[in-house]
Amino acid sequence: MKNFLIVLLGPTGVGKSDISIDIASHFKCEIISADSRQFFLEMRIGTAVPDELQLETIKHHFIRFLSIKDYYSSSLFERDVLKLLLRLFSKNNVTLMSGGSGMYIDAVCNGIDEIPDVDPSVREKYIARYRDEGIEGLRESLKLLDPEHYAKVDLKNYKRIIRALEICETAGRPYSSLLKKQKRERDFGIIKIGLERPRDDLYKRINSRVDDMVRRGLEDEAKRLYNFRNLNALNSLGYKEFFDVFDGKISREKAIELIKRNSRRYAKRQLTWWSKDKDIRWFQPEQIQEIIEYIEETLRPRPTLNGRATPWRGPTTIL
Repeated sequence: MKNFLIVLLGPTGVGKSDISIDIASHFKCEIISADSRQFFLEMRIGTAVPDELQLETIKHHFIRFLSIKDYYSSSLFERDVLKLLLRLFSKNNVTLMSGGSGMYIDAVCNGIDEIPDVDPSVREKYIARYRDEGIEGLRESLKLLDPEHYAKVDLKNYKRIIRALEICETAGRPYSSLLKKQKRERDFGIIKIGLERPRDDLYKRINSRVDDMVRRGLEDEAKRLYNFRNLNALNSLGYKEFFDVFDGKISREKAIELIKRNSRRYAKRQLTWWSKDKDIRWFQPEQIQEIIEYIEETLRPRPTLNGRATPWRGPTTIL
């Protein structure tokens, strides 16, 4: 029977962790985390890492396996997940990947362009330039090195600009010339399940989760990481707002308000990212039985005209 990767995706705060446990328990499979903020060992409270019971119930991969000082990227994630899938599929023809990092999910499902690894010193050079010259200095450099990408990139997002600049320097050619956007063929099927909630309900959950993180010690966690605030990993929701508190820029109350607002905006961007993907089948989190039935029906072998049984593909994406 063909191997299948179930992809459970959805915005922050929608309830992916609980549903992923239900799905993995039903299919007796392991879970690959596709939440890039949960990769880092030093970040726990502010990244909503699954709790100890969840981690003990089902084996998870790519949870807190990196240091905030380590370099990692969606292309490395693609490489590492494909290697892991070879082992997981040897034990079970179904594996679950769950998370909300659209770029990392796309890397596994569709492949990613061959982007060279960047020397940390090159990245640090552009981060230092950002500190010294601001985002305008980065913009001018990108406009000179890669006018095509300059015309497309979000010019308000300094991380995207730095990423383009460091690749231009490392590759010795414009970043845009490396972006072919060609899907890679996979030797496994992909079933995409999206979780959604009414917008008001989702926003209430996000606000409540932020309050819970603060009660559990998010501020103290951010304080312990303050000396590393210039690392890319720490440019994350919940941490950067508290760093501004420690720098005397805003009040603690304002920081909590901003974490909630920025988390709601992030959820909106996540939904926008997936809005054009017609291969996603959307469910409400309480529809767990319907989700299970949909996956089982997609996995079920279906006779072909020549009488040979093959897995019924239905709406499944075969890449």
